Formats: sequence, structure tokens, C-alpha cells
Amino acid sequence: MSSKPIPVLRKNCRNGFIYSLLILLGHKKSISIAEYPETVGIPSGAIQPEEDVYRLIWTAIEHRRPISAVYKDRHRLLCPHRLGRNRQGQLRVLCYQYGGESESGLQLASSPANWRCIAVEKLNAVELLEGSWRTAPNHSRPAACIADADIDAEDYPERDPQKGH
Repeated sequence: MSSKPIPVLRKNCRNGFIYSLLILLGHKKSISIAEYPETVGIPSGAIQPEEDVYRLIWTAIEHRRPISAVYKDRHRLLCPHRLGRNRQGQLRVLCYQYGGESESGLQLASSPANWRCIAVEKLNAVELLEGSWRTAPNHSRPAACIADADIDAEDYPERDPQKGH
């Protein structure tokens, strides 16, 4: 059974409440701006606004969900762990890359070499995915990547459906 992504809606959109409610309820469908460009006011194929990318990454971290994104013209599968600003005040996201393409190549699963410090403004075609949360035993460069975190996955405990959360 295939599922259609939920449209991403701006906060001031009348359907924004429904979108927020679905996310809070842990809705499991993917969210894609590319399939519903009219809901965010951008033409099809256009670059996603940074505020929409930020919101998708925040949701992925809060709910420990992987994302799919294009970064430096390469499709990547990522698990964002920390979102915030570097020492220069630029938005960055610390992600564990578990699939897709990479300039440096991917190492074996759970390798600390698969951590990526990514400039948020360079991400495009960001989508929340269903799937397992992936990580490695240690961040290879958290302090250098993000000096001031807005959200960190470590602040949100893993959900256990058998325990009701």
C-alpha cells in the first residue's frame, strides 16, 4: 500500500493546525514539499525556503526520523541529530549519513566517519522518511559543527511503542 506524503504548510496557513496535529500525533507518512509546492508558495522545482528546511529538520530530530535530501548536488539519506549555529552564527545540522551519495564515500554502518556537518542553506528537496533512526557511538565533530544548539536528539528520549510512547 503506497502512501502519499502529507503537505507541508506554513504556520499562517489555515490547514497548518491539521499538519501540526498530525506531526504531534506521530503520523508516520513522509512529508514532501516537492510534491505540494503550492502549499508553501514555491514553484515546482524551486529551492525550498530555509525556514521550511529548518522546520523539517527540527521535526526529524524531535521524532527521531530519517530524512532524504540533496546536498552539494548529491542525494543523501541522513539522520539529523543536532540543529543550531556554528561559531560564525551560520545554521548547521549535524547528521549521521547512512545512505545515498557522498563526496568522501560512506564507511561501514555505525562508523564515526559517516558524521556530516551540513550547511542548512545548502540543503534542498528535504523529506521526512519512515524508517529506523541511525547513529554511531560518537559524534566525530559536534563542538566544531554546532556551538549553539537549537535542538538535540539527545534531549528527546527514544520512543517505545510498547511502553505507550
